[in-house]
Amino acid sequence: MSGQNIVTPTADGIAAAATAAKKGKGLPPVHLWNPPFCGDLDMRIARDGTWFYLGTPIGRFELVRLFSSILKREGDKYFLVTPVEKVGITVDDAPFLAVDFEASGAGEDQVLSFTTHVGDSAVAGPDHPIRVVRDPETGEPSPYVMIRAGLEALIDRKSFYRLVELGSHHDGWFGLWSSGEFFPVIPSAELDQG
Repeated sequence: MSGQNIVTPTADGIAAAATAAKKGKGLPPVHLWNPPFCGDLDMRIARDGTWFYLGTPIGRFELVRLFSSILKREGDKYFLVTPVEKVGITVDDAPFLAVDFEASGAGEDQVLSFTTHVGDSAVAGPDHPIRVVRDPETGEPSPYVMIRAGLEALIDRKSFYRLVELGSHHDGWFGLWSSGEFFPVIPSAELDQG
């Protein structure tokens, strides 16, 4: 029998490792970390952006912010990654929620800057595209913006309504301009029928 100790990953252990690895004010370099997979953690991000651990909401913003800073996506799976371990977590929809945005300029010169519920920000454009998925049965839109490294934010309803007010028609689509890029929302013909 080997003398190996099998350690079950915990949120406290991940938080401690992430804190130890964090240097400076920026995000940790998770793209450089490729530790072994240590199993799944009973952690879930709900569609509304609430983080749960063992079925209970995580109430400390600083802890949620720390976990969000070590989030990584590989294919369709999400992981919390430190230099020494990688654990799987569940994400119901998108890992972030865009709760506000600022718009400057107009038309093709418009720039949309989004802020998430955990304090990340991204300027929509070629590297941070906006996409809208419509429910095939109800037609209800779910708008997203890329925040970083394959991690999207669901744009909250109030922000989406404000965005629609800034939209325009281009090449048969109603959509949004940001950083010189046009992001289609709905075919203009469908909008005219409504």
